[in-house]
Amino acid sequence: MLEDALRDLERRFGVRPEDGLQLVGPAALARRPVDPGWPLLIIGPAAPAPSDAPAPATAGFEPVVLPGRHAHGSDPLAIMRALYPLDHPVIGLAGGRDTTMGRFSEAAGSTPGAWYVPPLIGQANLASPHSLPWLAARLRAPDGCPWDREQTHQSLRRHLLEEAYEVYDALEAGSTAALADELGDLLLQVVLHAEYAAEAGVFDLTDVYRSIMTKIVHRHPHVFGDVEARSVSEVMRNWETIKAAERAERAATGEDSVGAAGSGAGATGAAATGIGGGAGMPEAFAGLSRSLPALAYAQEMQERAAALGYDWPDVEGVLDKLEEEALELLGAESPEARREEFGDLLLVIVNLGRKLGIDAEAALRAANAKFAGRFARVERLAGERRLAELTFEDLDLLWQAAKREEETAR
Repeated sequence: MLEDALRDLERRFGVRPEDGLQLVGPAALARRPVDPGWPLLIIGPAAPAPSDAPAPATAGFEPVVLPGRHAHGSDPLAIMRALYPLDHPVIGLAGGRDTTMGRFSEAAGSTPGAWYVPPLIGQANLASPHSLPWLAARLRAPDGCPWDREQTHQSLRRHLLEEAYEVYDALEAGSTAALADELGDLLLQVVLHAEYAAEAGVFDLTDVYRSIMTKIVHRHPHVFGDVEARSVSEVMRNWETIKAAERAERAATGEDSVGAAGSGAGATGAAATGIGGGAGMPEAFAGLSRSLPALAYAQEMQERAAALGYDWPDVEGVLDKLEEEALELLGAESPEARREEFGDLLLVIVNLGRKLGIDAEAALRAANAKFAGRFARVERLAGERRLAELTFEDLDLLWQAAKREEETAR
């Protein structure tokens, strides 16, 4: 039957196995990583194996359904209908009857026969792990989207932050359709950054997958090796020990290019500061994540207001406002008034950054990293002297020396 089906497939559709063809039985559809972007040939069940046949070798963990598709249960047809539109053709070969994915019944999948499922091409292939990389490349193509073609790693940093915090918001409700939507937005950011790196010939999603797989397997020797860990505390101790060894190895090989000062999150949740959506929020700011860092929230809020025309015509207007707010802060007479005026001053500073094309969140992160790096130099230059015992003048001399050392090293 297989040979007849393959001949029929090549004669009618020009599809040959050597050009790429997925071949699988109905029962295995749930366990195999079928990609809707490839031609698929479903072959009805073969004769059962003899009772004395040796059991196939296993790797110890063989889930009934392919992880990543197991929300749809173990029914192969339900999984296929999550991958293909219900009206997608399922073509009978070697005398079989044509049908659609929506009508491809249990009986058809459990009786001898052969069915050809044509691939979903381009934007029609919605549920494949390869669909988003295709989409990113298509948007960046010469005849793609002008906006997407102009983006860089740097220009998308703010969007990555926003999407991450929108996922954070959605997590409050647990597993919902909204969470799936937000995770998709965040995943797109990962795919886009991988696309930019691929265009530069540095890495692609294959390397991203390999990197995280290697790292997580390495950090779970109690699962993938011979280390024993009977409690969460033992797992955490092993984890920290392994991470410390990894850091030491990177330092020894010069691979650790990001210092600790610049690698922390360093972001205060906006929800903790009382900003965000809810009653009284204007329609113009709808959808802003309540958990965005305050700087990022302020910048996005001001960008939306500016898009509606509420904006200074030039930078000079913002500078005048900055001076006004600074004077008001100096004139504040109570702790509450000082806090309010300080907030107003910060808001204007963020607006100044926006007018100058500067991402306030990224600028402050960079300033934090620079400050921490310079203070590390101060500690080193102080030698055996304790910083807490030095005067401000002594510390400032060390600071200026660290600054000169920094400039010389550039």
